[in-house]
Amino acid sequence: MNYKERYIELYNQYITREGAADLLSWMTQKTDFFTAPASTRFHLACEGGLVQHSVNVTEVLLERWSADENPESLAICGLLHDLCKTNFYKVSTRNVKNEETGQWEKVPFYMVEDAFPYGHGEKSVFMIERFVRLKTSEAMAIRWHMGGFDDAVKGGSYSAGNAFEKYPLAVKMHLADIEASYLIENRR
Repeated sequence: MNYKERYIELYNQYITREGAADLLSWMTQKTDFFTAPASTRFHLACEGGLVQHSVNVTEVLLERWSADENPESLAICGLLHDLCKTNFYKVSTRNVKNEETGQWEKVPFYMVEDAFPYGHGEKSVFMIERFVRLKTSEAMAIRWHMGGFDDAVKGGSYSAGNAFEKYPLAVKMHLADIEASYLIENRR
């Protein structure tokens, strides 16, 4: 599957809000969104992993909850929740010993180079809203999609739980992100 094509297809099919075309144009022309990894070493730590993950999350959201949620909201959350990872990773090299030859070899790996350290979900919300106005439920879903993995929660904040109580879309987004990361992407 060509994930960039699928992403753009989903985006154009569901996201019709004012500013959506400008956001997609910016993503295509000014960022590495379609070539970036989804992580440094966990799920989809490969070229194009970010777009693949975003498609996976969106398809889970649409499959599970399109009957009781606005499909545009589901697409916005799924396709844009990790926008914060654009222009975020850098390819570097490290030395690894080749077990067969006993020689040290330089191998590529991804490292984080965060030029705008604004957090994770909140950074995505900030970047999206430069182009598209989010509903409160969408902003909460994107901000708290990491659930208990979010640094604020690890530090003792109860805000994610409060958001989950008030905004069912936030719970659905978190569950879709977990399903994509741990069930769908771990099988590939």
